[in-house]
Amino acid sequence: MKGVKMYEVVEVGSDGIIGEVTRIVGDDAYIQVYESTSGIKPGDIVVSSGSPLSVELGPGLLTQIYDGIQRPLEVIKEKSGSIFIRRGIKSPALPRNKKWHFMPNKELKTGDEVSSGTVLGSVKETELIEHRILVPPNISGKLTFLAKEDDYSVEDVIAKVTKENEERELKLYHNWPVRIPRPFKEKLEPTEPLITGLRIIDTFFPIAKGGTAAIPGGFGTGKTVTLHGIAQWSEAKVVIYIGCGERGNEMTEVLEKFPHYKDPWTGRPLMERTILIANTSNMPVAAREASIYVGVTLAEYYRDQGYDVLLVADSTSRWAEALREIGGRLEEMPAEEGYPSYLASRLAEFYERAGRVIALGDPKRIGSVTLGGAVSPPGGDFTEPVTSHTRRFVRVFWALDTTLAYSRHYPAINWLTSYSAYAETVAEWWKKNVSPSWAEDRQKALNILYRENEIKEIVRLVGTEGLSESDKLILFIANVLKDGFLKQNAFDPIDAFSEPKRQYKMLKSILEVYEKLNAIISSGKANMSELEELIKDDISSLVRGRYSIPHNKLEMFDNIIRGIFEKVKKYENS
Repeated sequence: MKGVKMYEVVEVGSDGIIGEVTRIVGDDAYIQVYESTSGIKPGDIVVSSGSPLSVELGPGLLTQIYDGIQRPLEVIKEKSGSIFIRRGIKSPALPRNKKWHFMPNKELKTGDEVSSGTVLGSVKETELIEHRILVPPNISGKLTFLAKEDDYSVEDVIAKVTKENEERELKLYHNWPVRIPRPFKEKLEPTEPLITGLRIIDTFFPIAKGGTAAIPGGFGTGKTVTLHGIAQWSEAKVVIYIGCGERGNEMTEVLEKFPHYKDPWTGRPLMERTILIANTSNMPVAAREASIYVGVTLAEYYRDQGYDVLLVADSTSRWAEALREIGGRLEEMPAEEGYPSYLASRLAEFYERAGRVIALGDPKRIGSVTLGGAVSPPGGDFTEPVTSHTRRFVRVFWALDTTLAYSRHYPAINWLTSYSAYAETVAEWWKKNVSPSWAEDRQKALNILYRENEIKEIVRLVGTEGLSESDKLILFIANVLKDGFLKQNAFDPIDAFSEPKRQYKMLKSILEVYEKLNAIISSGKANMSELEELIKDDISSLVRGRYSIPHNKLEMFDNIIRGIFEKVKKYENS
């Protein structure tokens, strides 16, 4: 094994089982295979590939369902004639027999100097995505050949680049090692929100394009459904969903539902902009560890084409468990709770690959990779290593609450323990596109919810009789906020998705009621029980508005508010 390198891919035994070098001591190489090792015996041959684990990047990625090392599961099923993956089975990640209609870049001509990231042309990958063919990283020189407009397979040569008398042939695809981040020209500050359609996320704890988020929660709190919603409704141009170590039935649900989902922004099938990576809990741990890197490399590739990409990983806890298992087999010194000592640095490396960037090459393109990882802390304990380390590297923390989930409040994101460091950076976008007072109104609503939590402590001690009328109003409005704004039914055709203007209209309507009632109570002209009795039917209509008022009839919220104002008018005039 002389000359073999760390993380190099090898084939083991007569079946050619794929493995990866994880440790080298002298002339001995330790190999973690991605499949079952039964039947391997001393004396079996090991063949080195000479390259690290890499992915194929080119047209044909979208709509695919891969395993953790980019083997297309549909093709493998046909090859093996079984629902089980046969050992040693291999298949190229991109279809070799499919022809793509290549449109060359009209601004390029033979003799031009090209560099990494230069757009050579494009193919129509799906109805939603134009796939830009780029000069691969680390290649530059003089363009000596560019193919004319025609149909080509991914193996056909579409360009040739010469540098220092060495000619390189470029195809519609190229390979890239998954553990090495793809280069870019410049990283930008994330200032534009990634709209997800979930009100508690977009309004209270927004994530920016190119941002990082963690969604931790105990069993049954709705991590998977929330991630489904974000993947389904977000305005990202490309979505990559990694089922990392999840139960088979959960991944089956993804594979069954996603092909039938419609993209809310275009009405086209969601799979036309989606890549699924399925690595269930019964698959090899080494492939699970690799799946995260495979997914983020695919995300960076579409980012380099100038697209906003969302990657959701469900869950990074299972990935960390794979690290722990591999570390144990390599007899590495365990750190807290048995995880390897490098857990924090591996998490940091993963989340560091998020960002909004100016891509290499011409023409100028700005793309982003937004990373969202679910965390499954045992027993919902947020102090365990994976959750506590993840908090250090993400800027948005959507903490799922078991109590909220059991009281059927979904999404069960706790507004007291969650936070977003992007709220200030995206405020300018909301100010320009939705309302100048968005930041102020968002903070007012959060203050009501924070104050409600303080009042609840008082109620536990002295009961509601000792509360002031203004505190009773806070409790009343907080309940309206929770039932009419924070709750969201993922299966309701109207409530499942809220565009930014609808979100703000709903929030503003509730705050207008609060301000009007607060003014009356402060003047001493009425108490809270009188007002509550007077407007209870209108408040019910306001709460029901989240699933009864369509997106194109937002003025119905104004009608409800006018009705409330009309009823309380007598207290203003008295």
